[in-house]
Amino acid sequence: MNATADRLYARRRLRNGVVLALSGAATLFGLFWLVWILWTTLSRGMAAFGPHLFTAMTPPPGQEEGGLLNALAGSLIMCLLAVAMATPVGIAAGTWLAEYANRRALGETVRFVNDILLSAPSIVLGLFVYTLVVAPMGGFSGLSGAIALGFIVLPVVVRTTDEMLRLVPAQMREAALSLGIPRWKVDVQILWRAAMPGIVTGVLLALARISGETAPLLFTALNNQYWSTDLGKPMASVPVVIFQFAMSPFEYWNQLAWAGAFVVTMFVLAIGLLARWLLLRNRMSHD
Repeated sequence: MNATADRLYARRRLRNGVVLALSGAATLFGLFWLVWILWTTLSRGMAAFGPHLFTAMTPPPGQEEGGLLNALAGSLIMCLLAVAMATPVGIAAGTWLAEYANRRALGETVRFVNDILLSAPSIVLGLFVYTLVVAPMGGFSGLSGAIALGFIVLPVVVRTTDEMLRLVPAQMREAALSLGIPRWKVDVQILWRAAMPGIVTGVLLALARISGETAPLLFTALNNQYWSTDLGKPMASVPVVIFQFAMSPFEYWNQLAWAGAFVVTMFVLAIGLLARWLLLRNRMSHD
């Protein structure tokens, strides 16, 4: 009996060791490529990085001087406008799901549709906005680019708000309602305040995601070589400039593409660190 148990135990230990070894090898394999990509982006991007990126416009073909000022401004405008449009709608929808439609068939249906939108390819969203906005307007515009990016932000904010509000203890709702506080005030002044760190983290992660999106902007905002803050006209953006300059035969354009990739990578890294700091701060305040 003991011999049989020992054999079973040895077999389980062997299987456990094999699985752990394979898991570790898979992790190292993925990390190797990730580090290689980051190192290539940082090394080549740093070589082309300089003050001219923030003071000069994108150069025309053949010119050896230029920067990314108009592209950086266009990306900033469209990303902030997308967040401004999608965040209120996403918070309201997430609140409805968590507080008024939780465990109901309609709420589960909306969650399912939101998950589909969350995983939808960005190029499909860009094509949808092209049909909905660009074609009727008769041209590309920064506004249509912001709308396309807003469709990417929206499901992230809805999902985050829904999850964060459902994590708020039910005792807080019951205590507030027992005092005669209206339901909308409970949502706004108590539940939102309790879930705000998580909601803000979701908004920041959505901002980090759209900062590098190229496909939807190709269908909506297109590009503009010159300085433009007119939302009714084509607008430059860093991802589209990277896409165009990386495929060009001009060496200086290739260097600007690497510099743009470096700027986007640093921005995403900063947003990610800020989001993690907010989550850590929220956990420490609850401990």
